[in-house]
Amino acid sequence: MMLTPELFIQHFFNALALGSLYGLIAIGYTMVYGILRLINFAHGDIFMLGAYFVFFSTIAFMPAWLAALLVAIALLIMFTTFRDKSKATPAWYWGAQALLLGLAGYYGFISPVEFQPPWVLAVFFAIAVTSACGIVVDRVAYQPLRDAPRISALISAIGISFLIENLGVVVFSGLPRAVRQPDMLVKPIIANISAITGNADSVVRISPMALIVPSVSLLLVSGLLWIIYRTKPGLAMRSISKDIETTRLMGVSVNKVIALTFALGSALAAASGIMWALRYPQIHPYMGVLPGFKAFIAAVFGGIGSIHGAMLGGLILGFIEVFITATFPALSGYRDAFAFVLLIVILLWKPTGIMGARTEEKI
Repeated sequence: MMLTPELFIQHFFNALALGSLYGLIAIGYTMVYGILRLINFAHGDIFMLGAYFVFFSTIAFMPAWLAALLVAIALLIMFTTFRDKSKATPAWYWGAQALLLGLAGYYGFISPVEFQPPWVLAVFFAIAVTSACGIVVDRVAYQPLRDAPRISALISAIGISFLIENLGVVVFSGLPRAVRQPDMLVKPIIANISAITGNADSVVRISPMALIVPSVSLLLVSGLLWIIYRTKPGLAMRSISKDIETTRLMGVSVNKVIALTFALGSALAAASGIMWALRYPQIHPYMGVLPGFKAFIAAVFGGIGSIHGAMLGGLILGFIEVFITATFPALSGYRDAFAFVLLIVILLWKPTGIMGARTEEKI
């Protein structure tokens, strides 16, 4: 099929958005692998939780008192995980908890009117709670197995993945849900490209999410790189990725740094889950399985352990999927197979990925 300039531009932005989402999810895989040498198979399910949290908080199925209570619990988990036990509990923490619990009590027992959170507030709520869920996954499934053989942690990762999926079916039900999109994201952007094609009637219709997703992804990845390369916790992450035992002997709290890694990776997964739900407005408890597998393939393709490689792999995978199906519509039914074929090819050609470093293990 011949792509016209109009179709090419539309498919380009669609591929850019899809690849950005794959890249964001892949970064979560590569961060955990870079530190623990472990594939966190529950990462795709964390992606699903982010989509559900924003869904319930914007559709108003979730009462405001429950939302405030969940944020209070998330704050408690994060504070108890990262606090310095040698110092007194700061006043801001007690103030924040009192405010959240007060809101929960007010909307639960006093206010006659339910509170409908705006989209921006719902997004921050979803990311915060999902990030706390990532910390809980580490503490429950991986932290007790730090010194166990790797196969034990791998089995635990698969088990916690199945647990989250089936718990999602019980709590959220297995029925697909339609996500309410803000009005500004529904109307497509119409651009005249007559200067490119020479035809006065040439226009392209681009979904606002096709522009928002790459922009937000760029900001999030830039912020993550700043944390990793410009802050002390980032320095600790890079140190642990090289030698976890030596880093522990230098007085670094390894468990805190690993928990921070899970928190950041889960926050990125939540952001990508929210944008996925807005881009493809239907969610279900197993929605994270296939994007999770594809993001893992993107991480391997780009070089597992490399953040730049994960993003590059996600973008390449997104462009391959979109443009092959656009050029050869008869192959659209095999769209998901392209990712797994790519995995086989990259493992045969360059097992460490495009930007992966060659590693040697002494026996």
